[in-house]
Amino acid sequence: MIKHVVMFAFKPECQGDLGEAKKRLEALVGKVPELRSMEVGLNFLPSERAMDLVLTSVVEDERGLEAYRVHPAHQEVVEFLKARSLSSKAVDYHF
Repeated sequence: MIKHVVMFAFKPECQGDLGEAKKRLEALVGKVPELRSMEVGLNFLPSERAMDLVLTSVVEDERGLEAYRVHPAHQEVVEFLKARSLSSKAVDYHF
């Protein structure tokens, strides 16, 4: 199994879109067959090093991760996030 974790820092003028981002990410479960689960959280404690949104998703293996990455529904959400993000960081690991 693989966990795919991504954190996003949103542009100041896009902070109001965090709830919509969470909703769109969570809606991927059931649309992307390889996606076993997803948890999305919004930061509640701002600080200099804090990010605004984190997602933790689970896929079976590397093939599943690649299928998730290129899935059209995921790509649609990626474009939504890219337009609103200052930066993002990702980690993928086996568990």
